[in-house]
Amino acid sequence: MSDAPAIDKRLVRRSFEHAAKTYDAAAVLQNEVCQRMLARLDYIRLAPATILDAGSGTGNAVAGLLARYPRSRVVALDLALNMARRARARRSKWRTLLDGGHSRLAAVCGDIEQLPLVPGCADMIWSNLAIQWLGDPQKAFAEMFHTLAPGGLLLFSSFGPDTLKELRAAFGGVDRHTHVHRFIDMHDVGDRLIASGFADPVMDMEVVTLTYGDIKVLMHDLKAIGAHNVAPGRPVGLGGKSLFERVAQNYEAFRRDGKLPATFEVVYGHAWKPAPRVSPTGHPVIDIKPR
Repeated sequence: MSDAPAIDKRLVRRSFEHAAKTYDAAAVLQNEVCQRMLARLDYIRLAPATILDAGSGTGNAVAGLLARYPRSRVVALDLALNMARRARARRSKWRTLLDGGHSRLAAVCGDIEQLPLVPGCADMIWSNLAIQWLGDPQKAFAEMFHTLAPGGLLLFSSFGPDTLKELRAAFGGVDRHTHVHRFIDMHDVGDRLIASGFADPVMDMEVVTLTYGDIKVLMHDLKAIGAHNVAPGRPVGLGGKSLFERVAQNYEAFRRDGKLPATFEVVYGHAWKPAPRVSPTGHPVIDIKPR
């Protein structure tokens, strides 16, 4: 199992706090992946009373979840307070979906790696493109496992190692710093799920390519959604005009049909918290292993 990329959580929080106002206009890929995740629920039979949207951002999944599960309560949790506030402010927009009252939606500022929730309180945990920003995915999965009720479902998406490979290559050799975040391999994510106690994990991926007229628009969009380099000791800014010009020139090697591609490896996964094993008489089964 490879090591998780180093993350400075303070930088993650600060980045998404600043991006709260610009996120919705720039989150084209995030919204598309959200819709594809919602479509996957067509094949899963579950009637969750409580859904935790872990890393909810401004709440782009909330309307779809409320519409699909009209009897459910959604808890939208995000590390950035400004993101949680924007999700809460959108409740009036979803008035027709909240026929059971505003109590069906709660917006909480919290850390996925230290969930401020009662163990076993959620029947489903949904997480769209948030896990890649965690410093310790293993710890986060353990927290999610404890927060799920037995028989509960974890459904998530993340980014894989080929994400922004063109930008990473364009920065290669221009200095000694790491400018593009490193993402965890799909197989390592699956290993972490099993190590956390989840059962029947299913992992798959697809490649989505966005195109841009120039690198400045790409960098603007990444900044608008809060997707900054959050590694400890990262360089501040791009290193000056001359460095950016070299990066832009390097990126031109990837131009096709007049456009610059930006690759995103989107990883999807789901797994279940197994129900306790019981004997034919209804007593819990406890495995005893010899030392």
